[in-house]
Amino acid sequence: MSRRTLKAAEAIRQVVSMSILTEIQDPRVSDVTVVRVEVSGDLQTAKIYVSIMGDETKQNLCMKGLKSSAGFLQSKVAKRIDIRYTPHLDFILDQGVKKQLLVSKILDEILPKSDPESNPESNPKSDPESDPENHNEDENEEEE
Repeated sequence: MSRRTLKAAEAIRQVVSMSILTEIQDPRVSDVTVVRVEVSGDLQTAKIYVSIMGDETKQNLCMKGLKSSAGFLQSKVAKRIDIRYTPHLDFILDQGVKKQLLVSKILDEILPKSDPESNPESNPKSDPESDPENHNEDENEEEE
């Protein structure tokens, strides 16, 4: 990506995320986070990746609300960015957070949990020879 498309993508991300938070009055659109924006080289289209908190039905409902408000958001982008053509906004549900939680859950199931009390090597107090207090008492008994 060129520097120009990166700057346009960041500006679009800022405008769309602020507009979603403050200006969209659609009750379907809530708990939305704009994750990233990818702009085509000719600046004609912008893919807006969003993360939506909630179950699948809430996500689908919110995506419909976002797609219906795409024209409003596009007009906000047009006011902010001074380019010849305003990019067409395509909303895409980002599954990155969901996949990250799934991988974390699988790793928790696969990897054994390390408990310091059950592992004698990690607990230095379980070894009487390594305890300096016990060692000193033994020496004192032998001297008497």
